[in-house]
Amino acid sequence: MRAWFGRPLWDMEPADADGYFGKVLRGSPSGTRLARAQALTTYFLFLELRHKVEIHRMTGRVVECPIDEMNRPRGSKDAALRIPPTEPEIKTLFTGWGGEPATCRKFAPTARNYTASKLMSQVGLRVSEACMLDLADIKWDLGRFGKLHVRHGKGARGSGPRERMVPLINGADRTLRWFIEDVWGQFDDDHTRPGAPLFPSERKNSDGSSRRVGDDALRNGLAAAAEAHLPGWADTLTPHVLRHFCASELYLGGLDLLGIQEVLGHSWIATTMRYIHVQQTRVEDAWVSGQQRAASGWKD
Repeated sequence: MRAWFGRPLWDMEPADADGYFGKVLRGSPSGTRLARAQALTTYFLFLELRHKVEIHRMTGRVVECPIDEMNRPRGSKDAALRIPPTEPEIKTLFTGWGGEPATCRKFAPTARNYTASKLMSQVGLRVSEACMLDLADIKWDLGRFGKLHVRHGKGARGSGPRERMVPLINGADRTLRWFIEDVWGQFDDDHTRPGAPLFPSERKNSDGSSRRVGDDALRNGLAAAAEAHLPGWADTLTPHVLRHFCASELYLGGLDLLGIQEVLGHSWIATTMRYIHVQQTRVEDAWVSGQQRAASGWKD
C-alpha cells in the first residue's frame, strides 16, 4: 500500500483510500480487501495514539484514518467453513485410488497424484508446499519417523516463505518410501541430482531431467479420483479440505493443538482451531446437565 501511494501513509486522504480499494483492489477477494482495510485502520490508530502530536509538529498535518463508513470494505473476513469427509469416506477414496496404478494407462503420474494427496491428508501439506518439495527435503535421520523440510510454507502477512519441519507421522513415512522406491524412478534416474523434485512432472528440462509438477496437475488428479471413488464429494474435495481432514484426525488421535499448529505451519493457534471439525457436544452436554438439575430440584 505504501509503495502504491508513493508518500508517507499518514498523508493518505479518504479519496486516496477510495482509489486504492475501488481500483487497485477492485478484483481482489473480499478477505484481502478486509485485511488491508484492517491493517490501515490499525496503523492509523497507532499513529494517533503514539505520534499524532509529533507528526503535527513536524508537518502541520493532523493524522486521521482515511477509512470511514463510506469506503470501508463490506463483508466478513472469517474463512469459509470446510467440513471434511469422514475417516471411512477418505479410506474409501484412497483404497479405490490406490488400485488405479496397477490398471491405468499412466502409472507414474497416477501414483504421484495419489501420493501427494495422501500426504496432504496425513500431515496437512498445502498443495503449493507439496509441489516445491525436493527429494533432499526428506530427512530420514531426524526424529523417530523422519521429517519433511518444508522450505516454501505460506508466509504470514507477506513476510515471505515460512520454513518448518514436518514429522512423517500418521503413516506418511510409509507413503513416501513406497513412492520413492517404486515410482520416482519412472520419472527420473538420478536421485542425487541437486534440486531434484520430490513430485516430478512428465515434462522434461533441456538437460533431460524432470520438471517440477504444477499444482493444477495435483488438483486435477484429486478431483478425478474423488469423482471416481467418492462421487458425493466430487465437486468439493480439494487439497485444502484434505488439510482440514488431517487436522481433525490428528486431534481425534490425541495430538494437542500446539502440535497440530506446528505440523500445519500456522502462525496463530486460533487458525488451527478453525481447522478442527470433531464431534463437539458442549452445548448438548450443558443442556442435559441443566435438565437433570431442574428435575432434581423438582423432586426436592
